[in-house]
Amino acid sequence: MLKRTSVVKSIKADTFGFSSIFEIGDTSYIQCFSRALALQRDTEIFFGKEGKFTEYDIYTEPFIISPITENIYMDTTNLHPIINVKSIDIIGVSASSVLHIGSTKDVSMESRVKHFRQLSSRSNR
Repeated sequence: MLKRTSVVKSIKADTFGFSSIFEIGDTSYIQCFSRALALQRDTEIFFGKEGKFTEYDIYTEPFIISPITENIYMDTTNLHPIINVKSIDIIGVSASSVLHIGSTKDVSMESRVKHFRQLSSRSNR
């Protein structure tokens, strides 16, 4: 893992939600997963048995990461071992997101969202 120190004088974060993480310090592995249904209707109605993730392929399809086939060479020199930040101001962190101060070895993040609209077919639209 990287050999640097992160120094933050002040941090303000208003909202965290839906599988989000606020991590201070070094981490070996971060894994986040979030799934959501985003339904928009022009009338306020709920049928009671809506929102089954198993009904949509987006939630069951395998998440495929293509392998890196080319050789990668990296040489990093940290001329200054400390990262100094005066302040961080965050409005919101959501849907499988991370606000992390420190070093991380491996990160895996996945968010699957199915958006759809159910609008009436009135002729005056």
